[in-house]
Amino acid sequence: MAKAGKTRNFFVWIIMGLLFIGLMGFGATGLTGTVRSIGSAGEKPISAQNYYLEVQNRIRSAAAQQGRAISFPEAEADGIPALALQAVVGRRALDNEAATLGLSVGDEVISEQVLATPSFRGIDGSFDRTQYREALAQSGLSVREYEDSLRDQASRALIQGAVFTGIPDPQVYADTLAQFSREGRTFTWASLTEADVEIVLPEPSEDDLQAHYDANPDLYRTLETREIRYVWLTPDMIQDETPVDEDELRAEYDARLEEFQQPERRLVEQLVFSDAEAAEAALAQIEAEETTFPDLVAARGLTLNDVDIGDVTEAQMDEAGPAIFAAQTGDTVGPFPTDLGPALFRMNAILAARNTTFEQALPDLREDQAAARARRMIEDQIDPITNLLAGGALLADVADQTEMELGTIDWTTDVTDGIAAYAAFRDVAASTDVGDFAEVEELDDGGLFALEVVSIRAPEVPALDDIRADVIAGWEAEATAEAIAEEAEARAARLREGVEFSAADLDSIQETNLTRRAFVNGTPPTFMTDVFDMAVGDIRVLPNDGGAIVVRLDAITAADETDAAFAAEATALSESAAQGIAQDIYELYTRNIQVNTDVQLNQAAINAIHSNFR
Repeated sequence: MAKAGKTRNFFVWIIMGLLFIGLMGFGATGLTGTVRSIGSAGEKPISAQNYYLEVQNRIRSAAAQQGRAISFPEAEADGIPALALQAVVGRRALDNEAATLGLSVGDEVISEQVLATPSFRGIDGSFDRTQYREALAQSGLSVREYEDSLRDQASRALIQGAVFTGIPDPQVYADTLAQFSREGRTFTWASLTEADVEIVLPEPSEDDLQAHYDANPDLYRTLETREIRYVWLTPDMIQDETPVDEDELRAEYDARLEEFQQPERRLVEQLVFSDAEAAEAALAQIEAEETTFPDLVAARGLTLNDVDIGDVTEAQMDEAGPAIFAAQTGDTVGPFPTDLGPALFRMNAILAARNTTFEQALPDLREDQAAARARRMIEDQIDPITNLLAGGALLADVADQTEMELGTIDWTTDVTDGIAAYAAFRDVAASTDVGDFAEVEELDDGGLFALEVVSIRAPEVPALDDIRADVIAGWEAEATAEAIAEEAEARAARLREGVEFSAADLDSIQETNLTRRAFVNGTPPTFMTDVFDMAVGDIRVLPNDGGAIVVRLDAITAADETDAAFAAEATALSESAAQGIAQDIYELYTRNIQVNTDVQLNQAAINAIHSNFR
């Protein structure tokens, strides 16, 4: 237990140090004015600089997550400044509590942290006082402010460490969970499908269809449909019209000559021996058909992948080259010297020489160059198209004034052809509302598109007459599933009478000692959960994608607590639970401190800081 506690305390120090270094690294560029404090928590002033940095970092983090710049009004709407204020107030409340408790660290600890910070080192790698002061000045901090903040952080870490190291690992809880997850079930099961049951369905009546339709609206509800107007341009659309330079094609051919001109090669495996005598003895065994090359490989504890050296030329194989290239597919030759020792070689396949002339390669070269030029031409159009849209041009106008093509699509999440084959289009289509401004977006093949949502049709259930064929098919599927379930229940009844699966005309499979985490092919996702709900001897019929499964639980196996895997899982669960409990207690503790700390805030100072972001 003590070891786990020390480990958590150690990581607390690391995390606190990294947090501050990261905070300082962002800098405070942009904070102006003479505001030094936005209030106080007990006897501790709340630094305006720290609040500014907290807001700045949270906005940058949100922008990185969304992949775009975020304005301050957007940040305010998302509550980012409020969360930042809560964070800095919480830290200062803890600092005040640490001071009240008399917790602090000595100058030696602060000195060690300063000297260990890479940002404060000179060219020679040693601490540079000038660099130290300049780095702090760029962050808007004085040496005293910075070292006081380090001292406060260390004091907070002492409080956090005391909470975290004081929580014992909940071993009983962990052992119980490990027993639960590693408990096993042995059971016999059989699947029943339409092919296993003789089914004759009557013609459905109008009442049958209406009842099925009314009971299953979700089966027939349409997806949300977005009518989208778009313009797009891809390299394929213009590359046939893109001029190519024959001299460039020749240069490209020369640069890729190894791709077009390849000598005859062989696919080869190589097995190295300690000496030539051992290699010769092994080859003699192969020739006498007493063993095989794969058997020799397996005897070493290796796989054929381990000895595969790929495709080689004759020149690459040195002394072994002529023999390998004279061998028939499957032959083993050797031994020949290698850098690793004497080796036997098995030749597995012949790869013919490739001699593609410039004229033969020309169509592919021309297509590659045209596509590359088309991508560059499209890239050059991003700004002009963006300017057209920003100037109020309609998508039809953009299509008239550029090479982009205009189109429309009724898009649902099931539509993945045409422009909807691109993930970028689907993402934008799903997140755009009617009236949103069309923006230029890029496709993964170098193309461009912009779209606008004309209308959105909510999901609906069409009238029965409009989807009669689908409803008939649905009724037939439901009736078939019911017939299979009835037959499965009849065969399960025979099992309950004591007959075996084969006597009940069931082709059974037995699974041995499977845990809750197991998945059995051919069964639904909830199958193992259902099996673990059964008692020994129980027989159940479970639905299975239009068919049925008959399953009998044969045995329950308790988890083996002496197993090393059990001990490892229990330890991991215990440590994870202890950390979670400690985190919860720490959060409750810090909230209590904040509630009982006299916090005074200067809203005018806070507003002044906000003005730096506008």
